[in-house]
Amino acid sequence: MSSATERREALKRIYLDEAKDCRRCPLHQTRTNVVFGAGDADADLMFIGEAPGRTEDELGLPFVGQAGKLLDKLLGEIGLARENVFVANVLKFRPPGNRDPQPTEIEQCRDYLDRQVELIEPRVICTLGNFSTKLLRADTTGISRLHGQEEIRAVGPRAVRLYPLYHPAAALYPPSTLETLREDFLRIPALLALPVPDQPEPVPDVPEIEDKPEPEPVAAATADPADQLGLF
Repeated sequence: MSSATERREALKRIYLDEAKDCRRCPLHQTRTNVVFGAGDADADLMFIGEAPGRTEDELGLPFVGQAGKLLDKLLGEIGLARENVFVANVLKFRPPGNRDPQPTEIEQCRDYLDRQVELIEPRVICTLGNFSTKLLRADTTGISRLHGQEEIRAVGPRAVRLYPLYHPAAALYPPSTLETLREDFLRIPALLALPVPDQPEPVPDVPEIEDKPEPEPVAAATADPADQLGLF
């Protein structure tokens, strides 16, 4: 099993070597920054939203606008802080005009999300809103029917306790939605106390027929671009 430090460094390598200059889909043409994710690389609790907004695109960090402030407030109400969790989105680039993610964009970004879950090894994943909930459940059932109902699901190679929640952006104005989200948040500590779900058997590595040259190491920099991730 990898240490927390090794997994944090692996996340940084994915960011630096792949995500930072990703051109898998046309969104790279309009983004300002990649919003890879931020928080504790050894977190038991992970939040997955939809896509970066304008402020997130400008700063390169997830959930730093009004919805992010509400997320921080709700975390504080259950005795947690942003540095105790890991926060990411389905998409790592902002869709123009904050439009909905398109299926091809979700498909191209899915690998990043699966590897984040594999490395962080969260006990509980809270999906925020419809897009992340439908993606991780592989089902079209909407968030209004699923919020506050946990279940065990496979995300990439890992089994996790999935807990759908309303997106904080949807709870900024209607008091009823905010109260529902707050009530669902209150259950999170109890979910974190449950045993880790049984994990599927790992798929054995297939030996390579030919040796491949070792990749060149990433040169150390005085100002590490991966510091933008806010990894703890």
